[in-house]
Amino acid sequence: MKFKKIIILLLIISSTGCGTYSFTGADTGNAETFQVNYFQNIADLIEPGIDRDFTLKLQDLIQNQTSLGLVNSGGDLIFEGEITRYRVSPMTATADDKAAQNRLTIAVNVRFYNTLDNEKDFERTFSFYYDYPANQQLVGGTRDTAHEEIFSRISQDIFNASLTDW
Repeated sequence: MKFKKIIILLLIISSTGCGTYSFTGADTGNAETFQVNYFQNIADLIEPGIDRDFTLKLQDLIQNQTSLGLVNSGGDLIFEGEITRYRVSPMTATADDKAAQNRLTIAVNVRFYNTLDNEKDFERTFSFYYDYPANQQLVGGTRDTAHEEIFSRISQDIFNASLTDW
């Protein structure tokens, strides 16, 4: 019985706090909506479909970690930008000077606008990488795993920079 009272008290306290917070530490202030404009791929090396995949990944992350509603236009919080780098480079060498490991690096330039508090606006580049054995091609499962890991990290970094003041 005492346990139920504690749970009820915690629920009441958490629902009457100031501002809008989430369990992820996001502070959305008075914002109710967000929009993620299409992140065009303008990198020198074009990988088809990553622009769409990244845009959807960022939308999904914000939807899953906040109570904000996704809109196509007029959002309180606006995310836009471009994929500016998609590069594969050798990282480590074997004894006979052959690549033992390759690294895929993706960079995304992001412009964030908070229409309710323009002091929180920023433009910044976020990047991350994925290392894989040089004897594998960056296709199929290797490519999918690389994109998933990179996009997850970049999306979380963008989320942290825009909504948690990290």
